[in-house]
Amino acid sequence: MQRIDEFPTMEKNDVKYGRGHVLPYGATVLYSGAVNFSVSSKDASYAELLLFHLGDREPYVVIPFPEEFRIGSNFSMMVFDLDIEDVEYGYRFDGPYDPENGYRFDKDKILLDPYAKLISGRDEWGKEVDDTNPYQHRARILFEDYNWGDDKPLEIPEEDLVIYEMHVRGFTKGDLSGVKNPGTYAAIKEKIPYLKELGVNCVELLPIFEFDEMDSYREVGGMKLYNYWGYSTVGFYAPKSGYASLGKMGMAADELKNTIKNLHRNGIEVILDVVFNHTAEGNECGPYISYKGIDNRTYYLLTPDGYYYNFSGCGNTMNCNTAIVRNHILDCLRYWVSNYHIDGFRFDLASILSRNQDGAPMSSPPLLEQLANDNILGKTKLIAEAWDADGMYQVGSFPNWGRWAEWNGRYRDCIRRFVKSEAEAGPELVWRIEGSPDMYGNRGPGASINFITCHDGFTLMDMCSYNEKHNEGNGEDNRDGANDNNSWNCGEEGETNNPEILALRKRQIKNAATLLLLSRGVPMILSGDEFGNTQYGNNNTYCQDNPISWLNWEDLKKNQDIFQYFKKLIKLRNEHPVIRKPDYFAGHNSTGYPELSFHGCKPWDLDSNNPFHTFGFMYAEPAADFKTKEDTFIYCAVNAYWEEMHFELPILPEKMKWKIYLYSGDEKRSKNDSNAVSKVCLMPRSSMVLIGTY
Repeated sequence: MQRIDEFPTMEKNDVKYGRGHVLPYGATVLYSGAVNFSVSSKDASYAELLLFHLGDREPYVVIPFPEEFRIGSNFSMMVFDLDIEDVEYGYRFDGPYDPENGYRFDKDKILLDPYAKLISGRDEWGKEVDDTNPYQHRARILFEDYNWGDDKPLEIPEEDLVIYEMHVRGFTKGDLSGVKNPGTYAAIKEKIPYLKELGVNCVELLPIFEFDEMDSYREVGGMKLYNYWGYSTVGFYAPKSGYASLGKMGMAADELKNTIKNLHRNGIEVILDVVFNHTAEGNECGPYISYKGIDNRTYYLLTPDGYYYNFSGCGNTMNCNTAIVRNHILDCLRYWVSNYHIDGFRFDLASILSRNQDGAPMSSPPLLEQLANDNILGKTKLIAEAWDADGMYQVGSFPNWGRWAEWNGRYRDCIRRFVKSEAEAGPELVWRIEGSPDMYGNRGPGASINFITCHDGFTLMDMCSYNEKHNEGNGEDNRDGANDNNSWNCGEEGETNNPEILALRKRQIKNAATLLLLSRGVPMILSGDEFGNTQYGNNNTYCQDNPISWLNWEDLKKNQDIFQYFKKLIKLRNEHPVIRKPDYFAGHNSTGYPELSFHGCKPWDLDSNNPFHTFGFMYAEPAADFKTKEDTFIYCAVNAYWEEMHFELPILPEKMKWKIYLYSGDEKRSKNDSNAVSKVCLMPRSSMVLIGTY
């Protein structure tokens, strides 16, 4: 009997290959031991697969895709008997070269697989680059064999999160971080006890998709400057190998997965900062890495004469609302959720994702709708940086389908202004503490990611230490970085030995933290703010891979009072669901009091329509609703005035008493005054938290 299931193979240079599977895209290890390669190009006329031994400049075999291996726009091939730990691969495509019409094919360019799950070439951070190597970023084959056990995304409700934004390298690279492998995924795992002590339950990692730290390498004043932040993606499916202690051994994926698994075991979610608005290929003068040589017209927004729209400020803009790119982004996010158990994503310059193919904003962008309603991403956090570099600002109006949260830049600006004593910010501050119902009334407080500082801008210490940015070390004559920082140096610019100024700066940090962590919405803390980390006035450290950007863990000892203050605020927030309500209810509850109320220096006496420097706000938490042993009242008095102010406290139910929980001013007072109080005096620019209990 004649066999009908025979698998015909071809052979070149002793390498056997045959027709492949169209899906999945990328390089996939099959159970037979073969590797399936699948890649698509709508406009290419020819494609070939190049296989390299690890690190070799020249391929050991080049295999053209026969015409019968092509279905539609897809090229697929199955290759047998590969030693996947010793193989790197790439593609070459041919087609028209007509830049005015968007075609940029070059049959001599070796191109990275857009679906590469592991990328070599930059697997040792900061290593000198061989510019003569024709294939810089090299795809590797990843065998997906990590044992997750019973781990899965945690699915913590949004309103219960306390987010901690960190840079993987900068978090532990400093000399005093006390970890075995500083600046790596593994080092984050070592710091889990610290994160748990602080009380955060979510880390948000600056970009970890493979990027090239050397793409803007230069020296300024003897200082080596890199693409440190990583907002210039090379490969969307591969973890940054240079962040892995075992990156040179091809183990970046497993090291990252192990860190995520251990974070989950300790109740800490992982959100990734992702950059789909542009790629590392830049404009028409930029390098060929992947998309430009595979399908330029499909992946990028192009002007009518073939140039690149630059809504990202980084040279190009991805064509996010064409079907192929939408599917590519969706595949990517699904991969990270299913294969890395990622809990959420923060989308850099997300407003770009709402632009159509000529750059105009869309009222109902298909990509954003698709992500919001996808089954696999159904419980994944989706957070938008709701603006872009070309002036589109959608904070409070980002297309959301009830799913998208936003970095609330208006919250940041309002808190900064009020803390530095701008009374005009007072009326708006009431809205921000309530969870910004004026902006997110149809979504709930969980849509507002409240932050005062983030990677982009001053740290909290610098916000209280500098009136002006000091970015001279970036080599751009201090032109880079934002000028509208809403900061105040407390009387002296930068470093000082003046004890009064130092004490005031600490109070200001604590005041800001008090408002942040007692506001409804989702608080986000910049790593290091909890112990007064400084960047010496640099508000744009995108290129500073040095102690300017690395956390100085010595400050944790020096500013232990700030750390303990943050820790107690987070503990209070975590213990009292009334602060974390998923809705905007502020009416009377079973305590007989409004659930959230605002006060002046006298109870129930605040004109929130006019500017003010001093105010109080109170949460009333009923035992029955929140399963606590008894009703609880939380009152926060805030004095942003430059003189001391007296506050009368609201009258509590019979037998209940106010006790001081935290005071940003005189530490002795908060420690010693545990007796019941009915009035408090706050020193200039200070805040106090009191608890009303039986």
